[in-house]
Amino acid sequence: MTKPLLLAFILGLTCSTYVFSAGVRGTVSGDDGQKLAFATIYIKELGTGSTSNSEGYYEVMLKPGTYTLTFQYIGYGSLTKIVDITDQWIDLDVVLVTQVVMLKDIEVRAGKEDPAYTIMRKAIAKSKFHVNQVDRYTAKVYIKGTGQLKDSPFFLRKTLEKEGIDEDRVFISESVSEVEYKRPNTYNEKVISIRSSGEDENGSPNGYIYGSFYEPELANSVSPLSPKAFSYYRFVYEGTYRDRGYEISKIRVIPRSRGDNVFKGMLEIVEDYWSIYSLDFQTTRLGINFDIKQIYEPVAENVWMPVTHDFNIDGKVLGFDFEAKYLATVSDYRVEVNPELSNEFEVIDEKVEKELAQKLEGQAKSEEVSELQEILSSGKEVTRKQLRKVIREYEKAELKESEAPEVIENRSFTVDSLAHNSDSAYWAGVRSIPLTKAEVKGYATTDSLSRVARLEEEGDTLKTKKDRGTFLLDLLFGNTYKLADRTHLRLHQLMPNFNTVEGFNATTRLSFTKTMRNKNRDWLRLGTTARYAFLRERFNGTFEARYDIGRPSNRSIFRFEGGRYISQFNADEPIHPIVNTLMTLLLERNYMKIYEKDYATIGYEKEFSGKLKLNVSSEVARRRELFNNSDYRLVDRSGDGFEPNAPVNEELGSTSFPTHNAFTVNASLDYAPWQKFRTRNGERYKIKSSSPLFRVLYRKGIDDTFNSAVDFDLLELGYRHTFKIGIRGIVDLSAKAGRFLNNDQLFFMDYKHFLGNLTPFSTVDPVGSFRLLDYYRFSTQKEYFTGSAHYQFRKFLITQMPLVRLSGVRESFFANYLATDLPLNYVELGYGINYIFRVFRIEAVTSFEDGKYRDFGVRIGIATNLENIF
Repeated sequence: MTKPLLLAFILGLTCSTYVFSAGVRGTVSGDDGQKLAFATIYIKELGTGSTSNSEGYYEVMLKPGTYTLTFQYIGYGSLTKIVDITDQWIDLDVVLVTQVVMLKDIEVRAGKEDPAYTIMRKAIAKSKFHVNQVDRYTAKVYIKGTGQLKDSPFFLRKTLEKEGIDEDRVFISESVSEVEYKRPNTYNEKVISIRSSGEDENGSPNGYIYGSFYEPELANSVSPLSPKAFSYYRFVYEGTYRDRGYEISKIRVIPRSRGDNVFKGMLEIVEDYWSIYSLDFQTTRLGINFDIKQIYEPVAENVWMPVTHDFNIDGKVLGFDFEAKYLATVSDYRVEVNPELSNEFEVIDEKVEKELAQKLEGQAKSEEVSELQEILSSGKEVTRKQLRKVIREYEKAELKESEAPEVIENRSFTVDSLAHNSDSAYWAGVRSIPLTKAEVKGYATTDSLSRVARLEEEGDTLKTKKDRGTFLLDLLFGNTYKLADRTHLRLHQLMPNFNTVEGFNATTRLSFTKTMRNKNRDWLRLGTTARYAFLRERFNGTFEARYDIGRPSNRSIFRFEGGRYISQFNADEPIHPIVNTLMTLLLERNYMKIYEKDYATIGYEKEFSGKLKLNVSSEVARRRELFNNSDYRLVDRSGDGFEPNAPVNEELGSTSFPTHNAFTVNASLDYAPWQKFRTRNGERYKIKSSSPLFRVLYRKGIDDTFNSAVDFDLLELGYRHTFKIGIRGIVDLSAKAGRFLNNDQLFFMDYKHFLGNLTPFSTVDPVGSFRLLDYYRFSTQKEYFTGSAHYQFRKFLITQMPLVRLSGVRESFFANYLATDLPLNYVELGYGINYIFRVFRIEAVTSFEDGKYRDFGVRIGIATNLENIF
């Protein structure tokens, strides 16, 4: 859960690894006597931030010398203390006084604009300046994450307790990292120490997203400093106070519409610099609550950057009630300021200072970027419009010079080989946030469980007792066995099903995977599938091999598969076997139509720079028709009985076929022209939905080879794109158009089929599939066109209610269209409610043929864009 939870711009903390028992410690309290949890302590001489713990206690280890400590907490005035450190600890308890906020000499009258708006206009105008202000910095970060399960479903509690997970246990992880940033988008992180109470410390237990509230969006939410912020937020001026010579204005941020993707809370802005001083924001994401606090300090001249971060998360998902907390403190900032943006200047708000703005714009009549840059570098006055233009052109010029403009983020992440070897004495020295009693207990519990696990690995009798009888459970529910490093054997879950051809049947699968030790992490998988049909008293089975080789952006995949198995006439499998089992046994509807084939398939897939993908495959198969062998059902509906195992089609009078051989070849080419990437450790990874996808598909049936009895050619063009309309909506578009150039000889499984559905359950991709369409009625061997449009609202009908919207529920409209050579047009119009209990959706759908009403139905499925949850 780490990645979507840490929303802010976390940079680094330094701590010396030497053991020196001296420094300053104590408690931070408010003037009301309340201990201030996670108050910021900033050491000016070191450029270092630290915090108190949840009990208000702090402890900062320092070398001998004189230091200036500033204590800060949102809502309280800061307090600066100068301390002389020798070889002893100094006990220093501090009391912060509630901040006295005074309104400026501005009269806020009814009907007049709140003064917060001119402050925010200036801050927003300068946000991109702050993004580009720093060329490079290095820092260290100490980050601590804690998590606790507060409640769980009653039927899982004993199982969780056996795994060491109970409501009293606190999970904790700590890390120290060295961080480097290079403008515009390069981040390098080296983890030098890790300690975690989790089971696996090999990854990044404290991974975080580099982001900034100066950017228009952060974690898919609109920043209050975004150029479009006024469409999403109202701002209220709460007053101004002075702190260490700076004027700080408090702005209350209020969403115009409560819900996901927006923040609320308090933002403090440094006057004249128009930079962030501190923020205290709350937001929600699919019903999970986030509380974000940041404190900024001037780490270089006119450069304000965050020194402490405090994130609190809580929520309830599928009966699991949890809370988590992440704290980060930054130190050892080494900042290189962009020399082209090193001067300060005064930002003029055209809406307030109209005459001065006109005068300044008149002085720069040409509006040339070079002239505007001269004005900017002179340190004089500049309008918001002029500032936006020069920064925009500045970024465009740098983008043109970039070697890889399609890469929007470039990150490297490494873990030092000795990162896990630090002992408790080391952590006592570098830890900037003292552990609480609950956190100490969490580590102790982990140490105890680790000893038990080690005994089991070494063959202790505990292991024998635990494993007794588990093999039968593995056969039923599956398990994964580690054979060696990066080598696993997986026994998949046994899947029982029923259909009218085979009766009851059971399927299981065994797969072997190995990841190679080379830099590309080449990957091998061998697998076998076994299926037994009780009524036919026959085994079917397949074998497959897959080998992935090369870098992710230029990956090659080789595949082989063969055996004897059951296939649906539509290879996209529009009806799930479990759904078919329920429909057959309970409702006497055997929608799934199948045939048997002996086959061998070879395939090759190749990525070209992440934008182009080629996929070719060929199959030789001997295909046999199957017939119903069972009329068993749990509920007798006294109807006409089961339908034959032969689809009904408008074009083809009979879909029956003789046993025959078929040699087919498939080739497809996918092209995403505007694909964007993130780079991780030198490897490119695609950013989903950053470009429309265009596809060309060609399918060929070849006769006379391998005694093949098929001869056809199909050409299809496809389009798919997902994009946002602001943060308020998600649009999914899909279209396919195809034609059989040659249909001299083909059988019904070679026809073009469409993703229909006649059950109450929708199990395929919601975009591009139909809800009420017969599975095979409109299948064709001629020409066709399908189109699908899906729009998800942030707020529409039931989501007008804040409680519904805050739970993560979304509404959607969709339309599906199908045209074939038949003289009719098929249309579906539907309304859906998405993310019910975060994972389900329900839809009401109406279908039309040639504009005439045909049918109505309700469908239940998995939520659209389910990946948004994560």
